[in-house]
Amino acid sequence: MKKVIKSLLKAIVNWMVALARNFRIGRYVYEQILDGSMSQTKEIDHSGIKLKFAVPNSLSNYRADSFSTKEPETLEWIDAMPEGSIVWDIGANVGIYSCYAAKRRNCRVFAFEPSVFNLELLARNIFLNRLTKRVTIVPLPLSDVLSLNNLNMTCTAWGGAMSTFGQSYGHDGKIMQKVFEFPTIGLSMVDAVERLKIPPPDYIKMDVDGIEHLVLKGGMSVLSTTKGVLIEINDKFNTQANEADLYLREAGFTFKEKRHAEYFDVDTTAAKYTYNQIWVK
Repeated sequence: MKKVIKSLLKAIVNWMVALARNFRIGRYVYEQILDGSMSQTKEIDHSGIKLKFAVPNSLSNYRADSFSTKEPETLEWIDAMPEGSIVWDIGANVGIYSCYAAKRRNCRVFAFEPSVFNLELLARNIFLNRLTKRVTIVPLPLSDVLSLNNLNMTCTAWGGAMSTFGQSYGHDGKIMQKVFEFPTIGLSMVDAVERLKIPPPDYIKMDVDGIEHLVLKGGMSVLSTTKGVLIEINDKFNTQANEADLYLREAGFTFKEKRHAEYFDVDTTAAKYTYNQIWVK
């Protein structure tokens, strides 16, 4: 019933917007609403570190509200980093963890995020927190090889996730329900270092919704000098889980632990079987 009501309301709003845009005053009001939405921000305080995030919609607002509770293991992992570390945030989304690492541990962060819908919020969040000298946006997806392909997306909302580059499956290994796609250039971690001259990472945080094993495959020489990895893995997606384990061990890592927030244990979706794995040397 909720889905039906939401669909009906969405249809009504879309009709009203389409009608209003036929008139100058309507277009003006629409633009003011859009500009006002994008200017909305929310400040959070985690362990004394204050951050400000752009919250133009409910999803980005949720990411700010759940900052301290959604991935406590990620925050603890960042807290333990040596100051000034080089961090690659692969699948940075709107940059909440990139900003935290930069501000909490004075890290030099490279935020890899290909979604055209997330890039604006990522840039805004970096600017809002005065981190333009510490966080660099890399608006390209990582994979196993340099290639031209499509970024396939299940969501076009600001702050959305569940996208994959060059593959038809999603975070759980199943065929994804694509609603949008656009062509772009994907590269490997080795390409990022050798072609783009990005400094090799001391630490890697990776959440790319299903192709984590491919990114690892294309970065073995980079992984050989990396000190730690936090990577999101779905235990039920056997290909992803097994190959990620293989590549990380070949690169000299030892599995330390896997964790997710306790409330995911009762989740009925794939989140129940998805954990952040922490690997160390």
